Amino acid sequence: MKKNILLLFSFLSVSMLFAQGSKAHNPIIFADVPDMSMIRVGDTYYMSSTTMHMNPGVPIMKSKDLVNWKMIGYAYSTLGSMDALDLNNGKNNYGKGSWASCIRYHNGLYYISTFAQTTGKTYIFTTKNIEKGPWTEHSFKPSFHDHSLFFDEDGHIYLVYGSGKIMITELKADLSGVKEETTRVLIDNASAPGGPIMLPAEGSQLFQHDGKCYLFNICWPRGGMRTVLVHRADKLAGPWEGKVAFQDQGVAQGGMIDTPDGRWFAYLFQDHGSVGRIPYLVPMKWENGWPVIGVNGKLPESLDLPASKGINPGIVASDEFTRKPGERALPLVWQWNHNPDNSLWSVTKRKGYLRLTTGRVDTLFVQARNTLTQRTFGPVSTGITAIDVTNMKDGDFAGLALLQKKFGQVGVKVANGVKSIVMVNGSARIPVEAQSVPLTQKTVYLKAECDFRDKTDIGYFFYSLDGKTWLPIGSQLKMEYSMPHFMGYRFGLFNYSTKTPGGYVDFDYFRISDKISK
Repeated sequence: MKKNILLLFSFLSVSMLFAQGSKAHNPIIFADVPDMSMIRVGDTYYMSSTTMHMNPGVPIMKSKDLVNWKMIGYAYSTLGSMDALDLNNGKNNYGKGSWASCIRYHNGLYYISTFAQTTGKTYIFTTKNIEKGPWTEHSFKPSFHDHSLFFDEDGHIYLVYGSGKIMITELKADLSGVKEETTRVLIDNASAPGGPIMLPAEGSQLFQHDGKCYLFNICWPRGGMRTVLVHRADKLAGPWEGKVAFQDQGVAQGGMIDTPDGRWFAYLFQDHGSVGRIPYLVPMKWENGWPVIGVNGKLPESLDLPASKGINPGIVASDEFTRKPGERALPLVWQWNHNPDNSLWSVTKRKGYLRLTTGRVDTLFVQARNTLTQRTFGPVSTGITAIDVTNMKDGDFAGLALLQKKFGQVGVKVANGVKSIVMVNGSARIPVEAQSVPLTQKTVYLKAECDFRDKTDIGYFFYSLDGKTWLPIGSQLKMEYSMPHFMGYRFGLFNYSTKTPGGYVDFDYFRISDKISK
């Protein structure tokens, strides 16, 4: 009963944050959901996004109103097994894995495509049932950068891809690869409308509307901000003409979507500091055959769409680790950092707990396997867990983390048979153990807080011996969105060994809140 009450409180507190009046507000989701691709099938919207080195990968979300989204699945469990994907032999896949995806619906079949530098492949996943699957994988080389799927009236399937010079190629009917003889330049210099460029036009998303083709790209002019470019043509063969379609607050990269009642929106995202890349909706209308984005060219704060009912449990959620027969072992909000070793985790070995067991020796948190993660979210967010450390072995370290290249950890270490609560600040090249407190009991409560207000980007860490009185520990973590990881900060539950594998810890719950103590 206690767990249920606390879970309900967590749900309500987070929901209240995002339910701002009777209208929707930007950002639509204050969490890391970048590279969105979106479709509408009847009265239902579907969206795919990027989570790169996390598994399962290519998250798929569903909404009835463009505002309230919930997870319904992933395109794949893993991309494959190799050292970089498995965090073996000192290798990793940070900032790589699968990048910008494309979601489409054609002739009763759903398509999700993506690409991976790690494997050097392009992937296309298909299913007739987007909510239940199964997904069929088609993969081939090479890896086509930021590509968009496009279906013409004659049944041909194309990939549009590239950076600066935008290319097009036709796919084989069985999706086993491309027809090499069809590859050609679509637009020689798609960046041109943006002027002198720091980041060439990329992030292609190709659409057809009212008999014309429309290509959305992002560019970044020198001395400017992320900018939306749109090119149009009467047919794929061209000629193409382009212009700057939107330039405000760096909100860019995405595409367009319509509602059943005929309204149009551009879906875009913004680099928003350490919380990650967060989605926005921008009203759009048509003038002289061009999409006109924004309200007088600007990004509106409110939208004529239903108010958000709360990010929880659509994108993040508390978890008591109690499973009923037939329920998923892990709800869809969870993702593993890299490929997991499925033999070393369980939610059934001890009822109502997540057990993480060590299986090898590691020396650095970001190279340790089986860290289970969820997104942090803004403007502020808190993650809390309780952990039973009875069965740890000497050299083990387990607890709660804020995961990015510059990470922070609060947890329990065992050294020479003695347990201590420690906070590690990983913002420097060499992680620093900022504070250590002796621990003589078997259960400890851990908390990490994130302050993303006005890009403050500070993480705070706490511990408790009774789950009521919280004590700060260690130093503040100056969070930073670093390109090597290319992802917003994640809450992470971890356990790894630095000496002898085989120890384990039991996490009683993970609870989120939209409040912090400062």
